[in-house]
Amino acid sequence: MKNIKNLRWWIIILVAIITIINYIDRGALSIMWPEISKELGMTKEEYSFIAILFTIAYAVSQSVSGKIYDWIGTRLGFVMSVVIWSVSEALHALARGVLSFSVVRFFLGFGEAGNWPGATKSNAEWFPVKERALAQGIFNSGASIGSIISPPLIAFLYLWVGWKITFIILGVLGILWLVPWLIINKALPAKHPWITEEEKEYILSDQREENMGNDYNPSWLEIMKQKESWSVLASRFFLDPIWWLFVFWLPIYLADKFGFNIKQIGLFAWVPYVGAASGAIFGGWIAGFWMKRGWELNKARKAAIVLGGLIMLPSLLLTALAATPIIAVLLIALILFGFQVAIGNIQTLPSDFFTGKSVGSLAGAGGTTAAIGVILTTYVVPLITRESYTPFFVMGALLVPLGILSVFVFSGKIRKVDFKHK
Repeated sequence: MKNIKNLRWWIIILVAIITIINYIDRGALSIMWPEISKELGMTKEEYSFIAILFTIAYAVSQSVSGKIYDWIGTRLGFVMSVVIWSVSEALHALARGVLSFSVVRFFLGFGEAGNWPGATKSNAEWFPVKERALAQGIFNSGASIGSIISPPLIAFLYLWVGWKITFIILGVLGILWLVPWLIINKALPAKHPWITEEEKEYILSDQREENMGNDYNPSWLEIMKQKESWSVLASRFFLDPIWWLFVFWLPIYLADKFGFNIKQIGLFAWVPYVGAASGAIFGGWIAGFWMKRGWELNKARKAAIVLGGLIMLPSLLLTALAATPIIAVLLIALILFGFQVAIGNIQTLPSDFFTGKSVGSLAGAGGTTAAIGVILTTYVVPLITRESYTPFFVMGALLVPLGILSVFVFSGKIRKVDFKHK
C-alpha cells in the first residue's frame, strides 16, 4: 500500500471517534434514568451509588490502565479497554436493580478509563511538542462531541426500541471501531509501513531533541516523588469533578429543575457540549499559537489554564441564578468551554514533564486523583440538591481556584524533569 500523508492526524481522528463512542456509552444511563427509574422503582440516591461505583472502577483503572498501556502499547491497550467497556454497555440490557446496574457500571468504568492515559500516550508517540496540545484538544473534543450526539441519539433510540435494545446497539459501536483501529494503527511512527519519510522525520526528530540527555526511565515511586507530578494530581482532583457534575447530573438537573422528559432532555442536553467541543479545540490551538509567537512553553500552558478558569468561575455562579432552561444550558456551555480550555492543557502536562513510559503512568495517576474528587462530589450531590441546585453550582465554583492554583504551586517552571540532578 502507498504511504499515507499526515498519518498522525488519522490516528488522532480514530482516538477522537472512540472517545465519542465512550461518551455516548457513559451518558446513556443518565439520559434514560428518569424513565428507567420509574419502570424499576429506583431513587436518585441509588443512582448516586451506581455512579460512585462507576467512578471507583474508573479511578482504579486510570492508574492500572496507564501502566498496562506502557507495557503492551497503545494499539493493544485500546483493544483491551474497548472490549471491556463495550461488552459491559451491552449487558446493561440485563440489569434489573441497583446491584446489577452497579456491576455493569463498574466494568464499564474500568474499561472506559483506559481511553484517557491511552490517548495521552498516543499523542506523545505521534505528535511533536508544539502540536500535542492541539492533538489533546482534538481528542478532548471527542468527549464533547459524544456528549452532543448522546442526548438526541439516545432519546431517538429509546423512543424507537426502548432502553434495553438501546444499550445493546451502543455496545456494538465500540466493537466495530476496532476494525479500522487495528488496520490503520499498525505500529509506532518509527516502524509504521504507511508513514511518509517526511512525517516520520518530523515526528522522530522532535522526539530525539525532546529525549536528548533525558533517557532515564523512572519508577512509579520516583515519578510520585516529583513536585511537578503533583501539579497534575492536585489540579485534576479539583477540576475534573466540574466536568462530571454535568456528565452525571445534567439530564437529572433538567428533569428536576424544569420537569423535562427524555424527549425534552434530548432537545436541550446537547447544547452545553457544543461549548465544550469548541473549548477543547480552542484550548489546544491557543497554547500552540502563543508558542509559535515566541512564548515559552511554561507561559503559554499556564496562560491557557488561567484563561479557562476565568471563564468557568463566573459562569458557574451565574448558572445558580438561571431561571429558564435556555439560559441554564447556555451558561453551562460557557462553563464547559472554559473547563476544556484548562483541562486540555493540564492533561498535556505529563508529556511536558516526562518522556517515554512515564507519560502514561503520570496521566493514569492523574486520572485516579480526578476520579477520587468525582467520587466525593457525586456522593454529596443528592444531599445538597434536596431543596435547590444552587449549592451544586457554588460547589463547582469553589473548585475552580483550587484547581488552577495547584498548577502554579506544584509545577514550578514547566519543562522536562531532570531526574539525574534531583
